[in-house]
Amino acid sequence: MTTQIVQPQDSPFREAIGSLLYEFRWLASDTAMMTWRNLMHYRRNPETLASTIAGPVMFLLLFNYVFGGAIGAGRDFNYIDYLVPGILIQNNLFTVMNTGIGIAQDLQKGFVDRYRSLPMARSAVLGGRVCATTLVSFASVYWTLAIALIFGMRFHGGLIPALILPLVVAAFCFAFAWVSALVGVSVRNAETASSSTFFVAIPLTFLSSTFVPIETMPGWLQAFAEVNPITHVVNLCRNLAQGGPLESYAWVTAFWIALMVIGIGSLATWRYRRIS
Repeated sequence: MTTQIVQPQDSPFREAIGSLLYEFRWLASDTAMMTWRNLMHYRRNPETLASTIAGPVMFLLLFNYVFGGAIGAGRDFNYIDYLVPGILIQNNLFTVMNTGIGIAQDLQKGFVDRYRSLPMARSAVLGGRVCATTLVSFASVYWTLAIALIFGMRFHGGLIPALILPLVVAAFCFAFAWVSALVGVSVRNAETASSSTFFVAIPLTFLSSTFVPIETMPGWLQAFAEVNPITHVVNLCRNLAQGGPLESYAWVTAFWIALMVIGIGSLATWRYRRIS
């Protein structure tokens, strides 16, 4: 008499988890590959890298030495200490705006058709662009802080908040890069993407507490500046650098980051799959 060995069957739940893990590894691998491909563009185009490096220096010189005397006059703070967190956000938002421009260029030159013929996750094309520009902006934070320290900026909030500051900037720029990605997949033209992202970034940056205190603005502008996500992340970075309350700004900033990554990121991915 023979004994039949019955092999245990995997449960549907375990199979679903295994499938999700496989899909995630596939997506992560393809995204890492596309991130490396996009980082190589910076290496092979030193002009783009030079503009990323020169941008914060120009704005620090411009606002601190040209406008700083007028804006900081009669106030109880060193203007460069007030200015640098805003410059960090502004300069790196301009950097991640390249996400949408690069995606639009890929669409315009037909690279999407080539990607579609490869066995790769389609959303990795967007993810690679977003991750590459975020890494460049993250490196730019340290360069900007080094220049700011030379110009006289000092940290007064402690070591741990100073170490957290670049991570907050990078997280917000990663989220905002999805806004740029949505613009890039919506216009299909690099020139239009460039002008569109410009008109998104400029009003949000200047109609906030980036360069001046909100109370100096007209009342109707204050209402917009107070709900502007740039105001909250700049104030959070400012308090991390100089000391101050963090809880309220941290929660609002986390909300905007989650909204842009989940909401706008999903919309950009859906739009990209529709056109590809």
